[in-house]
Amino acid sequence: MKIIKYLFFLILIAIIAGAIYIATKDGDYQVEDSISIAAPTSVVYNEVNNYHNWENWGPWMDDTDDLIINYGANTSGEGGSYSWKSEEMGDGSMVTTKAIPDSSLDQELTFKSPYGESTSQVYWNFEEVADSTLVTWGIKGSQSFMEKLTFTFQDQSFTEMLKPMLSEGLQKLKKVTENKMNAYSINVDGITQHGGGFYMYTTTASKVSQVRVKMPQMFTDVSRYMEDNNITQSGNPFVLYNQWDRQNNSAIYSVGVFTPSLVITPAESSILNGMLPVQTVVKTTLKGDYKYMQKAWDEAYKYIADNNLQPSEDQAVFEVYKVSAEQTENPSKWVTEIYIPLVQPEEEVLN
Repeated sequence: MKIIKYLFFLILIAIIAGAIYIATKDGDYQVEDSISIAAPTSVVYNEVNNYHNWENWGPWMDDTDDLIINYGANTSGEGGSYSWKSEEMGDGSMVTTKAIPDSSLDQELTFKSPYGESTSQVYWNFEEVADSTLVTWGIKGSQSFMEKLTFTFQDQSFTEMLKPMLSEGLQKLKKVTENKMNAYSINVDGITQHGGGFYMYTTTASKVSQVRVKMPQMFTDVSRYMEDNNITQSGNPFVLYNQWDRQNNSAIYSVGVFTPSLVITPAESSILNGMLPVQTVVKTTLKGDYKYMQKAWDEAYKYIADNNLQPSEDQAVFEVYKVSAEQTENPSKWVTEIYIPLVQPEEEVLN
């Protein structure tokens, strides 16, 4: 009997000692990882800021087959939230506690498991670096007694388990975001009438490769002139290609903004006035980055050739910027309309 008592006391002492060891063991943790994404800071921030998007790149989304997600009334910005239920992974929720647009996000993660309920602080930082965004994703908190006990007997520590998850999530985020940035569509809308109208414009000549570089400043010059002289803008900005010689790498083009009526400018002004006539055109719409513009033009001219149409040599082709880079940094949301004037049949001209 004495031996059994001694063994009991020894076991009890061992349990108490182990409990003390576990309880006093440092349970604080902080894990973070970073990645560079070839996208504007606002685009990456908006991707992370909305919890609906997490289904596309969340590292735990593919780890279980029974995940049920519920979204809060608000899923982005401060107060945005979502929750999940899973017998395999455990239940949890996340809420955004602080949001600084295009800069950082703070979130609170609550996780329910057989070991109890734990809360962690999640943080995101977005930093513009050259033409990319450096994204840092981190998580910090303190392990409960049961969590420390569990990971004492695991091959990996808690931080060693978290690190690959963050890395996997960032890699997926990079792929999803960059794919969205490169998404585009081209639609040849066909033959239509363009209403034309009066416009203010400025003209220049440059190498073909410099056209996209020079256009923003030209638009700024026209817009500033109109603002300074209280001239109302009507419709979207556009560019007329007066001459386009790819073989010699030269172009003459006019950047314009429509106005409700004719505006007479002083003789010395570099901003001029013009009038685009009502004309029959082939319209093509590009949704996406300007780097796909040539493909859109090729599609437009292919449609013209396939339908035995004749482009007009007397009227300049032009692009209208319905949604431009000035309005959103996400190229996949840019909308450009291409117009190629056609030679009208003789009966239409006579009428």
